[in-house]
Order: sequence, then structure tokens, then C-alpha cells
Amino acid sequence: MNYEGIETLPLQEYTEKAYLDYSMYVILDRALPHLGDGLKPVQRRIVYAMSELGLTAASKHKKSARTVGDVLGKFHPHGDSACYEAMVLMAQPFSYRYTLVDGQGNWGSQDDPKSFAAMRYTESRLTAYAKVLLQELGQGTAQWQPNFDGSLEEPTILPARLPNILLNGGSGIAVGMATDIPPHNLREVVNACLHLLDHPNATLQDLHQHIPAPDFPTEAEIITPAADFLALYEKGNGTFRMRARYEIEDGDIIITALPYQVSGSKILEQIAAQMQAKKLPLVEDLRDESDHEQPVRLVIVPRSNRVDVEMLMSHLFASTDLERSYRVNMNMIGLNGRPQVKSLLHILTEWLAFRRQTVTRRLQWRLDKVEKRLHLLAGLLVAFLNIDEVIHIIRTEDEPKAVLMRRFDLTELQADYILDTKLRQLARLEEMKIRGELDELEKEKETLLALLGSDTKLTSLIRKELKEDAKLYGDARRSPLQERAAAQVLDETALAPSEPVTVVVSKMGWIRSAKGHDIDPASLSYKQGDEFLTSVRGRSSQQVVLLDSTGRTYALPANALPSARGQGEPLTGKLAPPAGAKFQYALMGKDSDQYLLHSAEGYGFLCTFGEMQSRVKAGKVTLTVGEGVAILQPLLVTNVATDSLVLVSSSGYVLVTGLQDVPQLSKGKGNKLISLKKGGLGIADETVQFAAILPANAALLIRAGKQFKTIKGAELEEYRSERAKRGKLLPKGYQNVTGLEISVN
Repeated sequence: MNYEGIETLPLQEYTEKAYLDYSMYVILDRALPHLGDGLKPVQRRIVYAMSELGLTAASKHKKSARTVGDVLGKFHPHGDSACYEAMVLMAQPFSYRYTLVDGQGNWGSQDDPKSFAAMRYTESRLTAYAKVLLQELGQGTAQWQPNFDGSLEEPTILPARLPNILLNGGSGIAVGMATDIPPHNLREVVNACLHLLDHPNATLQDLHQHIPAPDFPTEAEIITPAADFLALYEKGNGTFRMRARYEIEDGDIIITALPYQVSGSKILEQIAAQMQAKKLPLVEDLRDESDHEQPVRLVIVPRSNRVDVEMLMSHLFASTDLERSYRVNMNMIGLNGRPQVKSLLHILTEWLAFRRQTVTRRLQWRLDKVEKRLHLLAGLLVAFLNIDEVIHIIRTEDEPKAVLMRRFDLTELQADYILDTKLRQLARLEEMKIRGELDELEKEKETLLALLGSDTKLTSLIRKELKEDAKLYGDARRSPLQERAAAQVLDETALAPSEPVTVVVSKMGWIRSAKGHDIDPASLSYKQGDEFLTSVRGRSSQQVVLLDSTGRTYALPANALPSARGQGEPLTGKLAPPAGAKFQYALMGKDSDQYLLHSAEGYGFLCTFGEMQSRVKAGKVTLTVGEGVAILQPLLVTNVATDSLVLVSSSGYVLVTGLQDVPQLSKGKGNKLISLKKGGLGIADETVQFAAILPANAALLIRAGKQFKTIKGAELEEYRSERAKRGKLLPKGYQNVTGLEISVN
């Protein structure tokens, strides 16, 4: 095989070059906007093609398919759907801060931006704002390049009169880089440009006074602090947050503005998902009342007027897209043709240099036009002053052009212009018109030369034009700036409504929750072979702590328990106790409530309700007891300083002791509370049989079968002793205690 004349390359070198070429194409000719006009190539071609079709703001709308066809056929040989989507984006007032396309028909909605109709149905034209990009296009301000097949020319950059790169922003993903430029307010950006024109050495802090933050089409709040924006504008990248706005109307929460590019239907889906998962019991109902007059009106109905709206909204801000973080990466193609992440000061400085260059080219183009016209008029005036001789030369000479040039010292251009002049323009009045036009053009030439020869005057012109455009197209800020505290996701306890409930546990370990405190748990229906074990009263917003026979504690939210209308659910389906363990007690209260945890062998300690809670299904070992040692009912302590602990042993001894010496622990065995005797052969160990918390000035009621004895006052003090003492033996006849009660006067 003959390889003569065929270039060969290693595969690695070829693929590397091909990939780099593709990368540069994507970066420069597809994904990144140019600093000059703030447009990507496809956007620029759409705007230019529409202007060539005469689709100005004053014209009638025409089918979008016609525009897309022109763009694809003349300038942008890519997919029609991608081209049309780019066009749609420039027409959506909720996507673009200052729209370039005025659409007629279905162009999507804020709730579903992709719901626009096909291009064969919609019609479009340019907006008035698009004039900012096109107004100076035919005035020598733009560089031109051949289109993809060389049959036409297209502008490389449109001569923008305003920094559109900041006004509308843009986003895109290239190869190895991306861009996310947020939109800004036109008046604020122009004020910053004017300040920079007046103070070329202005700092970023000075410009930040005029441009405090981005400004989006939607009216949601920007909640990021000003200091963060200063750092963002200095580096050219960072993040900020937007939060939905709401108001209260007849007790309902009305969402009136959503963050940029957030769908209302998605918000409702996110909230509804929490409601279905029973993680948002504070919300009763959701409604979407949005329409054409009110594009955003989402109604959240709280369960009751006691719901803390601020707390609920804070949770929703943290758990849904009602608050959203936005990435900023001000990456763009600069005037040097290279992509770069630029600071705000760099962007405005470079854009003003671009604007100065554009205005200079426009003035020079006009000056060239004026000088050419003056040159032609000067020749025409000579012809008028010597009209008879000029006519004689034209009638008699074979080559009148050369003769005219020699006779009147005319240039070839002037001679051609005279020869092309129509006979009707040789009237007497035409001379007066020529002289008037000459005077006007001379004045314009002086003005143009003065502008081009003075940086101060050129700057004044740029400033004047910026002010005019700001007055014509500017509007008030839409995204209010409001620093807010960080939103927090609340746990289910904080979110749950606080209603009285009674939690019932059966001997077989089934649990349920009944509304109210007037429930008789023993009268409820139980499964065959099962019966009532224990119950506890509390609030639906609280946790239920369960204590088993091994000393492990578990926690379950009361609002997640099954209703008492049925027979409940087995605790083993929610928790994982060790083999052989039996649930014995249920507790409810505030996290700060103190309980005495103790065992029948006379050991115990004080523990807060919060320390007993465990989110783990297997629970936590809170009270350490020996094998076979019974755990007694935990006792709620209301006042450690004044309350006393009463312990009654199986031998009839009673000890009344203060609670100050009882240790405060999060787990363990605790300290000895009462001294008990060990049993011998055939004799059981002495144990704690009853225990109670005795408030100050309360009496003690001891029951022994059918007999009872009230101990109070001085007699009660005889049983008082230090912790871990033996206590005092009850009188005969009362030593076989069957019950212990506290009587509060």
C-alpha cells in the first residue's frame, strides 16, 4: 500500500488535538457569553436574525418557526429545538430580567418553564430593550465574520449600549469550566458605571454601594449578608441564598413570591410529601391559587391558630425549595478572546473600555461619512457655480470626466458624482440646499473631531447615553434585600401540635395513644390473652420513654403512635429490645424533668427525662441492675431541695431521706439509697417494696391489709435519716405493708 502524500499521526496526538479543538469550540462558540454584549453565539444569532427579518418592537409578530429557520439556515447549523429553547428563554419574563424577545402565545409559565408551545404555534418579535444591542449595529461599530458557508456575514459581537452581561446574566456548561452569572438591576449597574467614569480609581467597595446584590425577575428576598456579596464580587464566584416571601391572611400562610427558577407545584409536592410521611402535623391543607393576575399564590393552612407560623416557615425554608442557594461563577469571554472569571470591578472596567471603543468607532464611522459627503458637496457646489461651462463640457467632450477633473481640479469621486446628478437637481434652489447642508455637516464634523480628540468629551457622551438608556429601560429593584437568620429543620417533636394524650402499653408489649386524659386504659379492648400493663399522660408533641426489665430506655414520638381506636401495634415492630426483656414502664414529660430511677436492691440516681431518650431502636442502658433484680416505678421529682424520698422495705422498715444526696447521673447503677439485709439459707434478701416522693408538709399513709396508719409531723421526723441508712421499723401490725400513699394537705 502506498502512503505517499498521506499525513500520519499517532492516535494519542490526533485524539488530544481533536478534543482540545472541540473544547475550545464549546468554550468560545457555544457555552460562554461574551463580556461585550453578554450573549452566547446562538442568542446573538437569534437577535441578529430577527432584526434582519424586520421584527422590531414596532412591527407585527411573526411565527417563531420563521425566525428559527432563518437562524439555522443562515448562521447556526444546529438543532432546531435547542435554538428555539434559547429563544424561549429570552422571551420568558420570569427567566430573563430584561427580555429580548416579545412572545405571543404560550411561552411557558413560572410553574413549568418547559411547557411552552411548539414554534409553529408561537409568534415573536424583538422587545424595545433589544434596541440596546442593535441600535448601533450599522454604524461601523461591529466586526463581521463570514457565516458557516461563507455566503453571508454576521457580527462577532453586538455593539451593546449597556452591560447586558450583568443585566441578564447567563449560565452554561463548557468543557472543564462553567458559568453562572446572576442578573442585576439596570439602574444600579448604570449608576456603578457612571461612578466608575467619574472616578476611574474607584474600588470594589465603592461600586458595591451602587450594586449591593443581584436582582432577579422574581420578587423573592435575597437574605445573604452584604459582606458575603462583597467577597463574592471580589472573587467572581461564591454562593448566596434567596427565600420566598409570605404574608398572613385570615390565619392562612400565603406564599406570594418564590425564589428564581423554583416551581410552585414542586414546592407543594415537597410539603405534601412531609405531610404524607406524618412529619409535618402542623399543616392542615395546601392549595394552589395561582392565576394570571397572581402568578404565585400558594396557600398553606395551619392546623390551628396556635401554630407558631415563624417556626413552621423556618422549617419549610430549610426543608423545601422555598429557600434556595445559588452558585455564582462570573466566567465569561473577555475582550482578549479568552475565558476568565472576573470580579465586578474588572467586568465594569473592561465593559467601559469596550463601550469607549464602540463609541469611538461609531464616531469615526460617522466622521468618515460626513467628510465623504462634504467632499462630494464641495465638488457639486463647484459645478453649480460654473454650471454653463460644466454643461458645455459634458455636451462637447468625448471624455467629460477627465476634462472636468482637469478644469475644476476635481477628484474622480467628485467628477462621477457631478456626472450622476439629475437635471432636475440643477435648479437654483438646490444651491441653497447644498450650502445649508455644507454648513450643517461642517458643524457636525467639528463636533465629531472634538469628541474624538478629547477623552473628557468622549466620557461625557458615554455618560449621557448611559443615563438616557437607564431612564428609558430602567426599573425598580424586584428582589428585596433582607438579612435573615438561618432556617432550621425542626424535629418532629417541635413540629407536632401539643394536644393531651394518654399512651397505653399492654403486657404483651402493644402500644397505642388515645386523645385526652379522661381515658380509662383498663377498659380498652385488648387482644386475646393480653391485658393492660401501664399508661402515662402527656402531650402529643412530647416523646414517650419506655423502660424495660433490663434497665434499657427507648424513645418514641407520641404523635407517631397508633390510635387507641384499635388495639395498637407491637413495640417490637418499632424497637429492638434484647431477648427476654419485658417493657415495664412508660414516661412522658419535658426534657428537663427529673426522675428517680431505682431498683429493688436499694440503689438509684436522679436522671433527666432528656437523658433517658434514645433514638436508636435498640435503646440505651440507662439503669444498671443485676440479673433478676426488679426495677421499680420511676418517680417524678418536682423539687430536689424540698422533696423527700420515702422507701419501704420488705421487712417493714421505712426511711425518709432528702434528695440532695442522691446523685445526678445520665446512666449507671446509682448510689445506695437504703441499707437492706442479705438473707441466709432459705431466707430471701430484703428488698425495697414501695417508694414515693414526699413533698414538704405532706403526710405518709401506710396500708397493711385492711389497716392503715398516717404518719406526719413529729412522728414522720422519727423515720427521717441520712441516705443509705436502715430507717425505722414500723409498729407491729403494720410491718407487712401492702400500700403506700402520699397525702398532701
